[in-house]
Amino acid sequence: RYCHVDVPDELLRDLLPGPVTLVLRRSEELNKDLNPFTSLVGVRIPNHPFVRELARACSGPLALTSANISCRASTLTVSEFQDLWPQLSLIVDGGPIGDVQSPECRLGSTVVDLSVSGKFTIIRPGCALASTVEILKQKYGLIPESS
Repeated sequence: RYCHVDVPDELLRDLLPGPVTLVLRRSEELNKDLNPFTSLVGVRIPNHPFVRELARACSGPLALTSANISCRASTLTVSEFQDLWPQLSLIVDGGPIGDVQSPECRLGSTVVDLSVSGKFTIIRPGCALASTVEILKQKYGLIPESS
């Protein structure tokens, strides 16, 4: 209800939950203070039991960001963003996210814009680029926006 979903439900099930953020057209119901200068909104459903249970317990959307400074590598443990703690309202330590020795785990989610019918744009390659592009092109026949 917070965004306009103009893709098949099966496509959503193929990509979510998981390491993919979908950018869709926002609906009028979404709080106008969230991303006020764009008609788009990112939607992510992580494949993490705690976060999914937290989302189910809340009555509205969760506005979240990665616990890192923009353009820096994603953090995988709470201690890695200790310098940000004073600016945060809540910190939940669910343990390391992935293999802290693996550079691929620090890529963040693959961010794909699906707001244009029949097309997609990769905004951030992230950790699920190859599988996401394969699903979008091969299974659903979407074409890259730049084509």
